[in-house]
Amino acid sequence: MSAAIAPEAAGWKPRANPWLIAVVVTLAAFMEILDTTIVNVALPHIAGSLSVSADDATWTLTSYLVANGIVLTISGWLGTVIGRKRYFLICIAMFTVCSLLCGLAQSLPDLIVFRLLQGFFGGGLQPSQQAIVLDSFEPAKRGAAFGITAIATVVAPVLGPVLGGYITDNASWRWIFFINVPVGIFACFAVNALVEDPPWAARRKQSIDYVGLALITLGLGCMQVVMDRGEDEGWFGSHFIQLMAVVAAAGIAGAIAWLLLAKKPIVDLRVFKDRNFAVGSALIAAMGLILYGSAVLMPQFAQRTIGYTATWAGMILAPGGVVVILLIPPVGRLIRVVQIRWAIAAGFSIMALSLIYTSTLVQSIDYRTLAEMRALQTAGLGFLFVPISLMAYHSLPKSFSADAAALFTMFRNVSGSIGISLATALVTERSQARQAHLSTWLTPLNQPFNVLVAHSERALQGMGRAASTLHQSALAAAFQVLQAQSSVLAYADVFMYFAVLAAAVVPLTLLLSPARASAGASAPMH
Repeated sequence: MSAAIAPEAAGWKPRANPWLIAVVVTLAAFMEILDTTIVNVALPHIAGSLSVSADDATWTLTSYLVANGIVLTISGWLGTVIGRKRYFLICIAMFTVCSLLCGLAQSLPDLIVFRLLQGFFGGGLQPSQQAIVLDSFEPAKRGAAFGITAIATVVAPVLGPVLGGYITDNASWRWIFFINVPVGIFACFAVNALVEDPPWAARRKQSIDYVGLALITLGLGCMQVVMDRGEDEGWFGSHFIQLMAVVAAAGIAGAIAWLLLAKKPIVDLRVFKDRNFAVGSALIAAMGLILYGSAVLMPQFAQRTIGYTATWAGMILAPGGVVVILLIPPVGRLIRVVQIRWAIAAGFSIMALSLIYTSTLVQSIDYRTLAEMRALQTAGLGFLFVPISLMAYHSLPKSFSADAAALFTMFRNVSGSIGISLATALVTERSQARQAHLSTWLTPLNQPFNVLVAHSERALQGMGRAASTLHQSALAAAFQVLQAQSSVLAYADVFMYFAVLAAAVVPLTLLLSPARASAGASAPMH
C-alpha cells in the first residue's frame, strides 16, 4: 500500500513548536475523555436533582456514547471535507458550549439532547488530536509525542471518577460540566494560534457517501444502545435489546460491505491492508476493553461491597494514574533498545498477572491494597499505549493518517464501552451463580451454618432483642453474609476473566514487525 506525496509536502514541518502543539491538542482531547467517566459517579445525584429514576438517568451516558461512537468513525472524512484544523476548532467550541448547556439543563430530556450533541462534537476530538500529533512529529520522535497522548487516554478515565466524586460530594453535579468551559475557551485560542493543516490534510471537496454514513450511524448507534442499556433491560430477554442487536449487526455488516465496494467511501478500509495497523487496532481494542472494564469494577466494588463514598472509591484509581505517568518516559527509552512488540507483550503479561492478583479480593480488604492492585494493573498499561500506537502507524503512509486515527480511536473507545457493559453484566451473572452455589450450605444439616446462627442469636440476645425474633434475625444476618460473600467472589471471577483475556492477547504481538522506536523511518529495525 502506497500513497504519493508531493516533494514539498514530504518535507513539511509545522511552524510552531510541535511539543506545544501536542500539549494543546491533547488538552482538548483530555477534556473530552474525562467526560466519558466523570458522569458515572454523579448519576444518582442527577436523578435526584431532576426527579427521575436512576434507570432513566443512565440515558445521559447512553446518548453521549451513541453519538460519540458514530462520529469517531467518520471524523477523518469530516476533517477532509471541512479542513482538519477548522473541524477540530468547531468540535472544541461546540463541545464547550454543549458542556455549558448540560450544566444549565433543567430537565432530563434537555440534558439528554445536550449530552447527545456533546458526544457528537466530542467524538471528533480524539481522532483529530492523534492525527495532528502524528503529522507534527517525524517518526523518530513519535514515541515521546505519543507519551503525551497516553496521559490523556489512560489518565483521564482514571481521573474522571475521582474528580466527579469529589465535585459531586462537595459542590453540585452541574460543575462536572461547567469545568469544561474555561478549558475549552483556552484550547480554542491556543489551537487556532498553533495548529496548521499539512498539505496532505488540506480541505478537499468530496461527495457525501450517504449510504456509508447511514449504515455506520445505524450499526454503531444501535450497538452502543445494546452495550449501555443491555444490563438494565435484561439483555436478550428484552424485545427492545433484541431489535437493537439485529439492527446493529445488519448495519455493521452492511457498512463493511459497502465501504469495501464503494468508489469513494466515507471511511477508507484499505488501511487494514497494513498488517501493523490491523494488529495494532486489535491490540488497542483489547487494551481499551480491559482498561475501561477494570476501571469501572474497582470503584464499583468499593462502593457497593465495602461501603466507600464516591470520592474514596474514585481515589482507589488515582495512584494508578501516577504510575502510568512515571512509566511513560522509561518505556520510551526501553523501546529504543528492544523490539516494540516485546514491550507490548510484557505489558499484557504484567496486566494479566496483576489481574490475577486482584482476583484475590476479600471483603475486609483495605484501601492501600486496593490502590496497590489498581497501580499494578496500570503498570501494564504503561507498556501498552505508546508502543501500540507507534506500531499501528509504523508503516502507514501519511495520506491515510486521518482515516487510521479515526478507526484506531474508534476501536479503543467502542471496545472500552463493551468492556464496561461486559464487566457490569458479568458481575451480576457471577453474583447470582455464586449465591446459588453458596446457598446450598445454608441448611440445618451443615454444622458450621448452625454455629453461625447460634452465634448470631447470642449476639442479638445480648443486644436486647426479643426472644421470639432471635432466630429469624439470625437467619437474615446469615443471608446478608451470603450476599456479601457472593459479591466478593463475583468480582474476583470477573477480574480473573480479564486476566485470561490479557494473557490470550500476548501471542498477537508476534504478528507485529520487529521494529524499535529508534528507527527514524518507516523501515523496521531488526
